[in-house]
Amino acid sequence: MHVICTYHLDASDADEAGFHEYHYEYYIFQFSEGEESFFARSYTDEPHRAHFLNAEKAGRSRPLTTKDSGAPLFLEAQAYLRQAGKTELSWLSGKGNGYEPLQNPVIQDPIKQR
Repeated sequence: MHVICTYHLDASDADEAGFHEYHYEYYIFQFSEGEESFFARSYTDEPHRAHFLNAEKAGRSRPLTTKDSGAPLFLEAQAYLRQAGKTELSWLSGKGNGYEPLQNPVIQDPIKQR
């Protein structure tokens, strides 16, 4: 598994007092193997949480499905995030508030070669 982690800052211009209307700082994780990738986001003010956002295959983005939760790369990505201290994982399902928690923590060595 190949992992890329990038830092992002999304903020409005500061007003006269130096305050922002909105201000988000987060990391995007890309977990890839071959042509398949999964993307997750973790906000800096909630370092124990990460949310899986979408999948990509051969450069084409698609929403996550329940089927993805059993994919070997998805399981390996979960293990990587948990070992990085992300104790609350969820995925963007589009149901309810949009995110569902990932149940049953997976214990797996993400460094291990397949």
